[in-house]
Amino acid sequence: MSAAPRLTAAVNASEGSFIAADVGGTHTRVGLVRPGSDATVAVLAHRKYVCADYPGLAAILAEFIAGNGVGVDRVVIATAGVVLDDEVVNSNLPWRISLSQLRSELGLHEVLVINDFQANANAAQCMAPADSTLLTPGVGDSDATAGPVLVIGPGTGLGAAVRIPHGNSTVVLPTESGHTAFAPGNAREADMLRLAQQRGQTHVPTEYFVSGPGLVNLYSALCTLSGADASLRAPAAITDAARRGEAIAREAVLTFCALLGSVIGDLTVISGAKSVFIAGGILPQLKDFVPDSQFHARMLDKGVMRPVLERVPVRLIENERLGVIGAASWYLQHLAQTAADAEPAPRHPMQ
Repeated sequence: MSAAPRLTAAVNASEGSFIAADVGGTHTRVGLVRPGSDATVAVLAHRKYVCADYPGLAAILAEFIAGNGVGVDRVVIATAGVVLDDEVVNSNLPWRISLSQLRSELGLHEVLVINDFQANANAAQCMAPADSTLLTPGVGDSDATAGPVLVIGPGTGLGAAVRIPHGNSTVVLPTESGHTAFAPGNAREADMLRLAQQRGQTHVPTEYFVSGPGLVNLYSALCTLSGADASLRAPAAITDAARRGEAIAREAVLTFCALLGSVIGDLTVISGAKSVFIAGGILPQLKDFVPDSQFHARMLDKGVMRPVLERVPVRLIENERLGVIGAASWYLQHLAQTAADAEPAPRHPMQ
């Protein structure tokens, strides 16, 4: 049997709707989804929840199911971290996620978990140029060549995944890039690193400065280095102060953009990515600062790799449903692969 009938059989078997959830440290986005046309995902219902308002993920999912009056027995969850035995290992979540507990409390038949940026990288239908903002003027899609795609995003942490072409399909490699060691690019950033180490951080991960909470850490460090009081405690407050022209807040935001550019350059060199998508997180609130920052200059400042990086476009995706669509897309591919693997091997004509 050809590949196309196998895929059709898998999709037909999944015509019933299921739940896809994008679980972050601050917000959880939940969607009721089903297969759409042309390998897309149709989102039938969608809602965003504040994680701190609920005792756990089961309560969020139960409220969503009750609110939409549907009976579902399959849930796919996209979240940062990894699954170890029955639990999700993630230091940024406000509560633990136990897969057996979710199945028991909600009466679910199947609960699957994938890395959140593995999900984002699977959301190919959200990666059309018209649905994103180009952050590298003069470096458009015509400059890019076919090859791996880096998907990255600073939110509660820093996530990234690489989408790699493989024959007629793709392979997505999830990463834990936010936990790599922070690499300063100038004396001011080296002072920030030393300050973090003096405060007890034996390992200073990249997301300590390049994430939503990282912007607060960055601002606090700059205040200490400048002998000023760190009066702002939230990323939105720092961003607002930067727009009003408050000097340290503006330095913090511009430094954040520069650091993100540097990280993107590093990961592009490592992965061989030919294009980059930044998936939501905090950057949509900061995108007007990017042109005035060293974002692109720091991305390109990788020695002999500069000519290669000069051809890599970077786009910002602003779609709150990205994680939900990506998780659902991965699940449908999982069903198709499972159906293909279950088919008996073709018999040899002489057998």
